[in-house]
Formats: sequence, C-alpha cells, structure tokens
Amino acid sequence: MSIPSFNGFGRTAATYARDLAERVVATFLQAFVSALVLTTPFDVSMWQAAAMGGVAAALSLVKGLAAKVFGDPNSASLSPKV
Repeated sequence: MSIPSFNGFGRTAATYARDLAERVVATFLQAFVSALVLTTPFDVSMWQAAAMGGVAAALSLVKGLAAKVFGDPNSASLSPKV
C-alpha cells in the first residue's frame, strides 16, 4: 500500500506571503547585525550597516519572487520539492 503524497498540501498565497516575509525579515536582521558587528573595525556607521541589511533583504525579496516562477509557486524556495 502506498502512502499518498502531501507535497504542497494546504499551501496558499497567504502561506507563500508569510514564507517570503519571514525570509526577507530574517535576511535583513542577519545582515544588519553582522554589519553592526563590523562597524567598529571597519569604521562603518549604523546607517551604512542598516543600508547593507536593506540591500540583503531586497535581494532576498527578489530571490523569493523569482522562486515563485521557477520553484514551487506556493513557496519562497527555489527548490521545487519544498
């Protein structure tokens, strides 16, 4: 007896939006905190660190939108199996 596949089960546009928002916010926070750690040794201001985080988040957003086209349309992942 084979078990039915539940790949994509219960995924909606709202699920995709939450997934993408989580990835964008997480990327911003990771990049911003990383840049803040480097502000003293590399003489970078807090606003430049925030800009670095913003650029990383924007790239994450673009990747997530591209994933809707090239990956699973209900996931912000490029992998079609996610």
